[in-house]
Amino acid sequence: MLNKRISLIALGMLSATQALADDQSQSKGFVEDSSLKVLLRNAYINRDYKDGRADKAEWGQAAIGTYSSGFTQGTVGVGVDAFGLYALRLDGGKGRTGAQGIDFFKKGDSGNAADDLSKGGAAVKFRLSSTTLTYGDQMPVLPVLNYDNSRLLPESYTGTLITSREIKGLELNAGRFTAESRKSAEGRDSGGLKSINVLGGSYQFTEQFKAALYASDVEDVLKKQYVNANYVFPIDKDQSLALDFNGYRTKLDDSYVRESGATGDDNKIWSLAATFVTGPHSFTLAHQRSTGDSNLGYPYGGYQKDQGRVGDGGNTILLANSYWSDFNAEDERSWQLGYGLDFGTFGVPGLSYNVAYVRGDNITTSTSDGGTEREIFNQFKYVVQSGPAKDLSVKLRSSILRVSQKSSEYNVSGNEVRVFVDYPINVF
Repeated sequence: MLNKRISLIALGMLSATQALADDQSQSKGFVEDSSLKVLLRNAYINRDYKDGRADKAEWGQAAIGTYSSGFTQGTVGVGVDAFGLYALRLDGGKGRTGAQGIDFFKKGDSGNAADDLSKGGAAVKFRLSSTTLTYGDQMPVLPVLNYDNSRLLPESYTGTLITSREIKGLELNAGRFTAESRKSAEGRDSGGLKSINVLGGSYQFTEQFKAALYASDVEDVLKKQYVNANYVFPIDKDQSLALDFNGYRTKLDDSYVRESGATGDDNKIWSLAATFVTGPHSFTLAHQRSTGDSNLGYPYGGYQKDQGRVGDGGNTILLANSYWSDFNAEDERSWQLGYGLDFGTFGVPGLSYNVAYVRGDNITTSTSDGGTEREIFNQFKYVVQSGPAKDLSVKLRSSILRVSQKSSEYNVSGNEVRVFVDYPINVF
């Protein structure tokens, strides 16, 4: 049914005759509007677990090249997008690879992680007015299908996506993807995804208020809906208060419930964050709540073949209290207190710091209820502002996560450290 609705909406988008915007008329040409970028990334993640399980760590160097052509001139413009990815493992392995949450290099049949991996992809795109249809390998950024770029290499998906911006402030998306490329493995269908249909849009009502509504259907796994409302209250020249609401509703298919051993099929999770900004300081207070009868809590991301997850992108969790833990267990309630500082005001432009404390309670597992967890998150980030290394960024991140015995079935205590060095190069 969702498939049929997507087809009808796509047809309506492409046949619109009274467009209020026309990006295609501004096209300079296939070559003239093209760009080639290379991102050099050195990434390290270490997890020191506290429940007796072996510690995990991975370290690698990656090169991520992306090419985007312009559109040919005319009523319908044609273009091409392409990417090439390469990663080299820098650590020695020694049994420390293979953590599901790190996943730089997937273990092979031998039990050892690959020394390196490479892959690429391409997509053809067509534009009529301000509506673009893209077919091929893509990295979608949608609330119900958001590719993961928070590890060494990014994920990608193969399929069709239509994006329409015919009316100012309104963006509509409709798509169908039939293969997923795991970030830690080669090949286009390394994630086990059968298909996922996505549909939705966002609208900027005023300069201060924006809202979004999306839905997805992962074949034989689940159906998902998402809603967002964001309002920014300007207070003074350098002061504002932002309210951000995000919510997901998921319904697992009966077949997936049987295969996964889940003890329920539905979950609702939402978060409301208030952020007050004054000069270089920001203060965040957030509450997040998960309800429903599924022992999986809010399910997202991962890979169906060997992780028992849903395959809709590792960043498909636009919720306030998502750090190392996502605070998304069955019945969980969590609160966050956060603080951010921009050192630019103090003579160090490009340097920022963020800290957050999140506490969750009321966690239900198959053996107990009333479990708790808490996390302290810290992050320094510095972006070089000028010179030969301009835009090079260094990110140092740590999390201290402690989980009660009652919650041990859901999560695990540990200390995590991440070090990311990204150097973007604009070739042209």
